[in-house]
Amino acid sequence: MKKIINVLLIAVCFGMAMPAQAQLKWGLKGGLNMSKASFSGSDFKSDNYTGFFIGPMAEFTIPIIGLGIDGAVEYSQKGIKLEAGNVSESLKQKSIEVPINLKYTIGLGSMLGVFIAAGPQFGFDLNSDEWKFYDEDFSFKKSNFSLNVGVGAKLINHLQVGVNYNIPLGKTAEYDGVVSTARNAFSAKSKTWQVSVAYLF
Repeated sequence: MKKIINVLLIAVCFGMAMPAQAQLKWGLKGGLNMSKASFSGSDFKSDNYTGFFIGPMAEFTIPIIGLGIDGAVEYSQKGIKLEAGNVSESLKQKSIEVPINLKYTIGLGSMLGVFIAAGPQFGFDLNSDEWKFYDEDFSFKKSNFSLNVGVGAKLINHLQVGVNYNIPLGKTAEYDGVVSTARNAFSAKSKTWQVSVAYLF
């Protein structure tokens, strides 16, 4: 009985110590977006589109086990470059994006650590470009949901650099009009590589 009580006391003390060791940091994050769209229901091809993102972020970590969560609210510019025959268009997508990632960090010393991260991202359109094609507009969705997977490094306890791959879990843009008697709507999905730098205070 004594051993069980001692184990329970140790578990309670450890559970109480974890929040005390937890850290909450605020900072600023920014970087480059490199997007490329794939089309469904059309013969359009896409080239890479380069944009940027920037915004405030927060990170909550438990140093003992290296596990944490980070989130941000970012102004982001991505886009779609499409072409087929004599048609060539470049459309800019402006949005507010909210990534929330579960992050696991492995410390390599007091000044360096590496991390892996993954989680959902929510996007909300901000009057992005539209393209008039036949009788309807090819336009970006008003909201979107995607998944982030990334790796990076933490330097001098304040600086973070990372590479992230964003995978849409739905349509990025869509055309609802009639292309021909054989085909109606088509859509696009944009997958994005991101290179980021963040400074946490």
